[in-house]
Amino acid sequence: MLGQPVAERVRAQVARDVADLGNVGLATILVGDDPASEVYIGHKHKAAAEAGIRAVDKRLTGATSQDELVALIGELNADDGIDGVLVQLPLPPQIDPAAAATAIDPAKDVDGVNPVNAGLLYLGRPSLVPATPLGIMQLLDEHDVRVEGADAVVIGRSDIVGKPIAHLLLQRHATVTICHSRTRDLMQHTSRADVLVAAVGVPGMVTREMVKRNATVIDVGITRTDAGLVGDVDPSVSDIAGAMTPVPRGVGPLTIAMLLANTVRAARLKRAGTEL
Repeated sequence: MLGQPVAERVRAQVARDVADLGNVGLATILVGDDPASEVYIGHKHKAAAEAGIRAVDKRLTGATSQDELVALIGELNADDGIDGVLVQLPLPPQIDPAAAATAIDPAKDVDGVNPVNAGLLYLGRPSLVPATPLGIMQLLDEHDVRVEGADAVVIGRSDIVGKPIAHLLLQRHATVTICHSRTRDLMQHTSRADVLVAAVGVPGMVTREMVKRNATVIDVGITRTDAGLVGDVDPSVSDIAGAMTPVPRGVGPLTIAMLLANTVRAARLKRAGTEL
């Protein structure tokens, strides 16, 4: 289940939508000089430019206070030329990520982290949803994976992947189990999953004996090791899985594509005068 072909189709549609809408703006904020974050920001800006989205790159030093970050977010919220605002994680220790997420205008929250958007997702009325879970659902749809009635197991309970993908699967009528670091007998749960989503960042933690034959396995984890980039799922699982995303080239390309799609959605909602 390669993500790149699906991502390219999404990005092509985004480019068509941007051409129809006119000026669409996305602002990113990077606090500090984390090398990986700088790479991620670069990828997002490159993809935005290719789709015709005007990308605004805001950089703050690692010594920036929480109040200073919130003030910058407020300026971008008030900027009519900006449709989407994204704060790149991780943030320095003096800044509470929850405070940054709450400061973003829900209507410009293209990362889906503001409590308003999280609450709408919980209530089954999703508006702007975190990009990685959206990408997973897009991938499942593109490959005609039957979600309705399926046993779905999500390993990981983060606010940007685990919890949102569990809600999206539940809203598509899957029977969903969320597992995490305190789960007893993880294999008892994973071995019955028709759809298994691993999103914990622990290399190779899902092994062959933990997976049901012909299951669909989505590997969200990505860790840089001496051997290169590896996922949460051992590659040998592909021998028994019905379908499985590789690492890299699996979910990753879709995350950026869906971020761009969220930016277009935010632009459409603003032009329609729709409030979240």
